[in-house]
Amino acid sequence: MRDLKHTIAFEELLRSANNELVRAACAEGRLALAYNCSHIPEVLLDVPGCFGVRLRAPGCANPDMATYYMTNRSCPYSKSILERAFEGGYNFIAALLGQECCTTMNRMEQYFEYCELIPDKKFFVSCLDVPINRSEWHEGYYERQLRCKVIEPLERAYGIDFSDEALLGAIERHNELCRVINAIGDYRKAENPVITGYEFALMQLCSLTCPKDKLLPMLYETLEELRVRESEPKPWFRARVMVVGSEIDDPEFTKMLEGCGAYVCADRYCFGSMPGREEIAVSPGEAPLHAIARHYLHNNHCPRAMGPLPLVGRKNYVYDKAKEYGAEGIIVESMKFCEYWGYERAQDAMWLTEGFEVPGSMPVCQIERDYTTAAAGQLRTRFQAFVESLEIKRIQGAI
Repeated sequence: MRDLKHTIAFEELLRSANNELVRAACAEGRLALAYNCSHIPEVLLDVPGCFGVRLRAPGCANPDMATYYMTNRSCPYSKSILERAFEGGYNFIAALLGQECCTTMNRMEQYFEYCELIPDKKFFVSCLDVPINRSEWHEGYYERQLRCKVIEPLERAYGIDFSDEALLGAIERHNELCRVINAIGDYRKAENPVITGYEFALMQLCSLTCPKDKLLPMLYETLEELRVRESEPKPWFRARVMVVGSEIDDPEFTKMLEGCGAYVCADRYCFGSMPGREEIAVSPGEAPLHAIARHYLHNNHCPRAMGPLPLVGRKNYVYDKAKEYGAEGIIVESMKFCEYWGYERAQDAMWLTEGFEVPGSMPVCQIERDYTTAAAGQLRTRFQAFVESLEIKRIQGAI
């Protein structure tokens, strides 16, 4: 297929947290508000005068300093973020909004403040207590957390406008981005798609780490390109897979997987679009802040919710999305030392393989990985074997 116009530009934007679009927005006097988890509503950080940046640590290979503070059995994603902060890689951020659902990540976020890693005197860290259960009462609790831990501190420190008008504008801009990303992602459903999983991963990651208004023109141009782009005469891949798991913020992981003959047709992982790119609906007469709290509470599929209903719901969500996007198999990934996703990975593999509590069964490959691609050779062998097994199943009529 002919190369997309902005592919190299997207790759360049992902080489650094303080990328070209971030620097341009900061030069305009806008505040970069950092976050690390999908429990933090990114739409709330995109009000006028601000923009949200989901933190990544591209190229971090050896988090020695962070390991000293957090031990060598801590989540490598959290340690890599802290290491990059020690290196000065996030000196452009004005605040870090975190959550208390993951102890390791919460501890990492607190070190930003304890070690005074950001030179801005107004910089602060605020951590939300995000509810696990879903009910009208929990929606209200989540809304109060957003007001006390996000809105009020930012109003005091920087005078940011969080009026209903500002929030409604942020919701509309968020929904516009979701419509574009979803329109691009829908091309992955085709039998012989005109977009690779790697190309989509680049755009989805950029949408989380760049000012959305500056990225949107590039996304619109790409969408127009895809409408006239011609696919290969026959599919270039050997099997279609869905990737499920924790933090995958390195597009090279997807490129490696597709280099093994798999087509990544769906991305249900942290930093992915499922969930995360659903439009926020505001009911008539509903306060926009409540609409945001309701949306993020009910559309988050984090494995920290361990009750029977969310467990079964997550498995069915994965199964339904895999079928919708034509996946023949599922790769379930977890980061080393991640307690939540460690349980979820093993459970997904068993339930989906056996068809337990889901409409049918799906072939599953489960892996545990580091934040870096240091073990790329081992992963490549696993992926190649899984792709071959899917081909055999297809020949045998098993899928």
